[in-house]
Amino acid sequence: MSLFNRYSAEKFKDDQDSYASVFEYFDKNRDGFIDTEEFLDLLQDLLTSDTDLKLLLNNEDVIFLFSHLDLDNDGHISLNEFKSAWSHWFRQILNPVKALVIVDVQNDFITGSLSLCNCPAGQDGSTVIPVINTLLEQSLFDVIVYTHDWHPENHISFIDNVSRRNIHHTSKVLNDDVKLFDRVVFEIDGMPREQIMWPKHCVQGTWGSELHPGLMVVENAFHVKKGTNPDIDSYSAFWDNNKRFETELSSILRKQQVTDLYICGLAYDFCVGHTATHAVKHGFRTILIEDATRGVSLDGIAKMRSELITKGVYFTESHQVPKLKSELRPLCLAVQAAINYKLAWKMIQKSIS
Repeated sequence: MSLFNRYSAEKFKDDQDSYASVFEYFDKNRDGFIDTEEFLDLLQDLLTSDTDLKLLLNNEDVIFLFSHLDLDNDGHISLNEFKSAWSHWFRQILNPVKALVIVDVQNDFITGSLSLCNCPAGQDGSTVIPVINTLLEQSLFDVIVYTHDWHPENHISFIDNVSRRNIHHTSKVLNDDVKLFDRVVFEIDGMPREQIMWPKHCVQGTWGSELHPGLMVVENAFHVKKGTNPDIDSYSAFWDNNKRFETELSSILRKQQVTDLYICGLAYDFCVGHTATHAVKHGFRTILIEDATRGVSLDGIAKMRSELITKGVYFTESHQVPKLKSELRPLCLAVQAAINYKLAWKMIQKSIS
């Protein structure tokens, strides 16, 4: 059994007795420091995967994480450095603040005008609903967010509106030839803007824009609407596609002190994937719940998954989510926590100097 299970979730305490006893336990040679060899033992006890009780770590992983805790770069982690890491790095790993972001589980994507059943992958969007509901029933999350595609009638993504805007000269598809799912380059404010053409969907205030009636909607949840600008699409729940306008999602999560973002919903290769991408960029430890999302095309899903892996997103199934609250502690999430910790420390040092 891992020593760190004594300190996981609500058992975590940010006090001297806790961090000093853990430090002493791994300071095997009793020299008052944690060296890289002792740090390897610590990591093997701290981190676990869904397949191995003891995670196999390569030297590169160990050095990377060690360097983020060795704040003065002297090749050792002192008790003071360990104390700081305990309050910030260890806390993220052992006692994270978790948010579930449920992306666009709306009528139009399930049985309406842009039903995933009619998209190239032929997947049934309604199958995510019981999975998400089961997660909600377990009260696993500190914060719940529902996102809504919320388009005006004249939105740039609607194929019915293709003639409303000028086509840029670089577009390979012209007005008369545009079909669903084509990529058209419009001229907006004198600049090219590529846009995939979709059926009219999730128009503000319509039945299609409503959350599916089978989806559990919890009290005190946050609701974020996106895609409201007629001239810019917005797949991500954080930013529009041109990253010109930010939603309130990041602000909500920061105010709630969220560290870990669990993402599910529709569609995997578009709004879910882009939300996960921006979640990592905002510094959140990001987990995608794969059996709680469906996509538009199989190729698009595979491509998005590969991209998210390189960004450090952790993939899980819904039945594993409760374990992530306690005994399951993946390497990639520890790495993101280390990056967050070192960045915050540098910002503090810069403000002091």
